[in-house]
Amino acid sequence: MNAAAAEGGAVFERLIGANVGSRARLTPAKPSWLTALRAAALERVGALKLPTRRDEDWRFTDLSALAAQSFHPVRAQTTLSSADIARFFIDEAATRLVFVDGVHAPELSSAGAGGDAGEVVVTTLAAPTASQGTLVEAHLGRHAGFDADLFTALNTAFLHDAAVIVVARGVAATGPVHVLFIASEAGVASHPRILLVAEADAALTLIEDHVSIHEGAYFSNPVAEIVLATNARVEHVHVQRDSGAAFHVGACAVSLGRASRYHSVSVALGAKLSRLGFDVELAGEGAECSLDGMALIGDSQVADTHSCIRHLAPHGSSRQLHKAIVDGAAHAVFRGRVRVGAGAQQTDSAQSSRNLLLSARAQVDTLPQLEILADDVKCTHGATVGQLASEEVFYLRSRGLSEAAARDLLTYAFGAEVIDRIPVASLRRQLERAVLERTSRRTP
Repeated sequence: MNAAAAEGGAVFERLIGANVGSRARLTPAKPSWLTALRAAALERVGALKLPTRRDEDWRFTDLSALAAQSFHPVRAQTTLSSADIARFFIDEAATRLVFVDGVHAPELSSAGAGGDAGEVVVTTLAAPTASQGTLVEAHLGRHAGFDADLFTALNTAFLHDAAVIVVARGVAATGPVHVLFIASEAGVASHPRILLVAEADAALTLIEDHVSIHEGAYFSNPVAEIVLATNARVEHVHVQRDSGAAFHVGACAVSLGRASRYHSVSVALGAKLSRLGFDVELAGEGAECSLDGMALIGDSQVADTHSCIRHLAPHGSSRQLHKAIVDGAAHAVFRGRVRVGAGAQQTDSAQSSRNLLLSARAQVDTLPQLEILADDVKCTHGATVGQLASEEVFYLRSRGLSEAAARDLLTYAFGAEVIDRIPVASLRRQLERAVLERTSRRTP
């Protein structure tokens, strides 16, 4: 084993608590294609290094605190009951798939999970039918590349349980599907996985929810792959409310077919260090995507959002709005790339990064980027970093509010623009309360 492979193996052992050579432990007996996929990912884990600030994509985010930790796989089945996690349930979601520390918990999932309701199939990696299995084989691990990404490679190498959602051609789901990932034990490394395939003319709202019932340290390494066929519609709400000591490194790969539409709203509230990476490919003509995101952090939290939107076909459009509210000594990072290929004429793209600093020690690094190879496009980007406008504070004070109340109201309003774009009312109310609690100053 060469030096790079040895270092990759050492990283694997620290983050996972397993020996990189333990292939028998990592590889299931069937199906053969999944065995091959996981083996290929395991090979990449052995060759890759943990990113450092010398790597361009990580130059604003220091992973040394994560590298110093040791984690282990989950060791026992969950003892949680539905009453223990009822506060996380979404009123509108009749179908709920629950994973505890990365392991599917059928007893906590709703009755609809794992079955077929109106040709919207919500199941796990172990349970698809033969026809669904063909779709899973065609897409799982094919969109979220792991050749150069250690964290996606780790997730794929440990691919035991996954949420699998298939929306049949022409079917519009009547309610959202809630995939709830719960961290219940400190010191655990988990690798949540979602595969969503929306066939032609299908529509679905997916809620991907990462929560914790304790305040200890753990490592969550989720990957989602979302595939939209011709004229499909997907609303994707990604909520990260991990414990304040957790490490969360997530990836979402999206492939859009002709005239399809993908809308994402991501909200990051928890974790000591979090990163969410979007890789969106507009492969079909007339495809549309919209990415809305917000990070609300304080103390010494780090929240890193990376995105790459690739326009490969003509007449596509993309919109991205990312906001960060940063208090204490927290650090927010945004790096967004929009790439317009030579054949993607008449692309319409706009990207905006807006950041609010609430303290003198708060820090933001923002880097929106455009790479354009076509000549008939309309593309814009911009970034702002600043504090609350003194004239707005003065205006509210002149209407009878205290200075603290005026600042709290303006801070909440800044983040509410993103929260308001969540298409699920009860979840929107949950997050509005969380943002209000975080933005309100407590006075004696």
